[in-house]
Amino acid sequence: MFRQLLGSAVQLTSLPRVERVRREPLAAQAAVLRYLLGRARGTEWGRRYGYAPGLGAATFAVRVPISTYEQLYPELEKVLRGQPGVLWPGPAPRWQARSSGTTNARSKYLPLTPEALHHNHYRAGRDMLALALHHYPALGIMQGKTLSLGGTHGPSPFAGRARAGDVSALIMQGLPGWAEILRTPPLELALLDEWEDKIERIARHVLRQDVRVLAGVPTWMVVLLRRVLALGGATQLEEVWPRLGLFLHGAVAFGPYQELFGELAPSLRYLEIYNASEGYFALQDEPGSADLLLLLDHGIYYEFLPLDQLESAIPQAVPLEAVQLGASYALVVSTNAGLWRYLVGDTVRFTSVRPYRVRITGRTKHFLNAFGEEVVVENAEAAVAFAARATGVQVRDFTAAPVYFAAGVAASRGGHEWAVEFNGPPPPSPAAFAQALDAELRRLNSDYDAKRHRDLALAPPRLHLLPPGTFEAWLRQRGRLGGQRKVPRLGNSRQVLEEVLALGKVASE
Repeated sequence: MFRQLLGSAVQLTSLPRVERVRREPLAAQAAVLRYLLGRARGTEWGRRYGYAPGLGAATFAVRVPISTYEQLYPELEKVLRGQPGVLWPGPAPRWQARSSGTTNARSKYLPLTPEALHHNHYRAGRDMLALALHHYPALGIMQGKTLSLGGTHGPSPFAGRARAGDVSALIMQGLPGWAEILRTPPLELALLDEWEDKIERIARHVLRQDVRVLAGVPTWMVVLLRRVLALGGATQLEEVWPRLGLFLHGAVAFGPYQELFGELAPSLRYLEIYNASEGYFALQDEPGSADLLLLLDHGIYYEFLPLDQLESAIPQAVPLEAVQLGASYALVVSTNAGLWRYLVGDTVRFTSVRPYRVRITGRTKHFLNAFGEEVVVENAEAAVAFAARATGVQVRDFTAAPVYFAAGVAASRGGHEWAVEFNGPPPPSPAAFAQALDAELRRLNSDYDAKRHRDLALAPPRLHLLPPGTFEAWLRQRGRLGGQRKVPRLGNSRQVLEEVLALGKVASE
């Protein structure tokens, strides 16, 4: 009875908020900006840029520069080392979100304030739970367990009392009691830092539990689920968890994993979330749609940078009301964690403006554009998924990089090299996989198609088949196993590609 009442309360508070986001998006964003500027007016940053009541969005955009992580780092470092009142009022937060990603550093660290934790991450989590209950009442979500797979945290390298780690681990560490009742495994297992031991112990713990929801990154969830199946002597997850019905996934595009999860659990439903170290930005509010509803009253003010402005000396972002349907933008956020006009590193494309929904198209530094082909992560993931379906295989992970023109060779052409690791057997014909990949990229991307015309500028893609475990070994070498850490899918630098090829020592097709 308690769980049923709790589920009803979550829906009563969250579903009207989601509807307001859909119905009154601009009013929600205006209120968030007023709140952020009012709270931060007395901080070092607020005084520097003249935060004051009545400061409008246009003036805010003129006064405050857009900043990358590297550009904002001098102020962030003060906060990370414990200095209060720098970017957000009050003491420096004791939680620091750590992630790899868009910077040149091995890891980036961002403060996670109590406001960001409770008014952004937890509020969005409640909204996601409310939508799941609303759309799938027959699953009985509140009567079972949600298996959540996240990272870990440890002492911060900056401040003595602070803790740093994956945002998933920080969220789990501070969950309210009612939410902890619904989750498995217990924290002493969920936060283990040695990944292989963690997978084994979690699998053994959850094997006999009533798991109804999965939540995590598809890449690592597959590893855990396969171990659960092995321990349970089963071929499908419904044999282990008869009431399993929903997977809440994020961090990587789900397309390449769709078929694999369909085999593991044929009746599984899916909802996607867009959650990062910088904030919980969006969620899938309608089943059957890949579009994500922007969360506009969760402590984050959004602006959108046209991609042709990325290299501008003074980049000009547009507010929400000025975005164009179908256009891709780099995401710029101001948050209740003290990030101001911060360039997240993700790119999104608007699929709807009534309400505002997006799809994640890639990373500002993860794309292939060595020859004007402008292949973004969204193109690559869709093409890889198409090639996998066409050749009857399942892709575990991949990365790609350019082959540059050879100096002094008149007939030299550029091209792309792809290193792909498969779940199970590789394609019977690697050449057929490469041809399907190429054909779908040409269909999806007119710039790539133009460069591939008659093989004049770009040669056909060159495919390397990686042995099982190569990408896991690459991540392990860098201390990035688990959590939301992932392999860069695309890059104009060949470094990642050459490193995984060296690890795999593969034959190419």
